[in-house]
Amino acid sequence: MSTLPPCPKCNSEYTYEDGPLLVCPECANEWSAGATDNADQEAEQEAVIRDAVGNILVDGDTVTVIKDLKVKGSSSVVKVGTKVKNIRLVDGDHDIDCKVPGIGFMGLKSKFVKKG
Repeated sequence: MSTLPPCPKCNSEYTYEDGPLLVCPECANEWSAGATDNADQEAEQEAVIRDAVGNILVDGDTVTVIKDLKVKGSSSVVKVGTKVKNIRLVDGDHDIDCKVPGIGFMGLKSKFVKKG
């Protein structure tokens, strides 16, 4: 019987194979069986935030809204094509903090913006 490596996220020993991936039943982490994971590479992968089309976002980027977004608690709407300058990436539900022209400071999700 082959021994599978423990989960790189929670160190659980109860990992199993599911096709080409290894799966942890305790934390639901999936990873490639051939990949050599270490904590530094995993932290870098988790820290990467991508826009709706897959471009990597960094602090200070300018993004464009790709969908009309209702502002919670207001009748305002952030329209498609609104350019937002100088974004700041944060952890949490909304991963972009920014100042939207005509609206003010708010949080956006990266899946509703594209770089440029």
